[in-house]
Amino acid sequence: MVYPLPFDELEAFMAALFESIGVPPEDARTCADVLITSDKRGIDSHGVGRLKPIYYDRIVHQKIQQPVTQFEIVRDQAATAVVDGHHGMGMVIGKRCMQMAIEKARTYGLGMVVARNSTHYGFAAYYPMMACRAGMIGLSGTNARPSIAPTFGVENMLGTNPLVFAIPTDEEFPLTNDYATSIIQRGKIEQYDREGKACPPGLVIDRQGQTKTDSAQVLKDLVSGEAALTPLGGIGEETAGYKGYGFATVVEVLSAALQQGNFLKQLSGIGEDGKPRPYGLGHFFMAIDIEHFCDLAAFQKTTGDILRELRHSQKAPGAERIYTPGEKEYLAWLERKDKGAPVDEALQKQLVTMRDEQGLKQFRFPFEKP
Repeated sequence: MVYPLPFDELEAFMAALFESIGVPPEDARTCADVLITSDKRGIDSHGVGRLKPIYYDRIVHQKIQQPVTQFEIVRDQAATAVVDGHHGMGMVIGKRCMQMAIEKARTYGLGMVVARNSTHYGFAAYYPMMACRAGMIGLSGTNARPSIAPTFGVENMLGTNPLVFAIPTDEEFPLTNDYATSIIQRGKIEQYDREGKACPPGLVIDRQGQTKTDSAQVLKDLVSGEAALTPLGGIGEETAGYKGYGFATVVEVLSAALQQGNFLKQLSGIGEDGKPRPYGLGHFFMAIDIEHFCDLAAFQKTTGDILRELRHSQKAPGAERIYTPGEKEYLAWLERKDKGAPVDEALQKQLVTMRDEQGLKQFRFPFEKP
């Protein structure tokens, strides 16, 4: 049974859990905020559902991630900087990098900061949205452990590598696009697995190029290299899979070359001895100060006009409405703000397990029997 948990209670638990495994209090609140913001926007693949497998287990059980983040500025120029995160908390690294980019953009019109030796930084739109709140355009991307096969290939080489923008408007929500460069990404398959659902055909292929749909097996095969995700556009070139492949490659370069970090198979998280090791991910962050180009309010109105015209254009027969990027996430927030985050039974068990392992007796979940 899916049970809604109030956002404030769930965020408080996550912050306390991060603290209990060694994350400093302020950093713990940052990590919890990134995850709960994803749930608030209806992006369940990157919210509390990733708390245990992506963060808790890697710190507590695998010991491949550092709870205390050593944020080292390796190079700092006028509008740019290079950072080494030393395998600390990706959300902390990401937030500090975007803050730096925003500060640089105020002076130079544009700021760009790249990071190496980082870890999973949560849902990518969090950081460009920071720029939006500062009256700027935000851009971010990250590489990830190998998942995507190149067009005409079957070996997982590229990460899901999102290329994400956030642009301020005169509406209640910014224009945001937060997409993997594959048709589907691991978090969604993890969600299917928790819900006991099959992965739709055509999204994952095996070494023979045949589609795979068993969600639990797909997750295992992605790690072993026996399966790969297909890029945006799908298998081959007929439906333009080369476009997703191309974008994923650009993100890989920007996440590795500028900061001289790991790339492709170096991001597998498995050492030559077959044991888990730090992933050493790379990210990039860009902020563009709109006031260096034109009046902010005028920019917001023009952007809003574009979105409104798109939404009011002629609909296809049977279609109820046309959405613009970021609108569904805003509607999800309106739907969820008084209800909380939906937590399925598999996730309920994970929350109880982590709480009990860390002795956080002050937390009792509504779904637990008296």
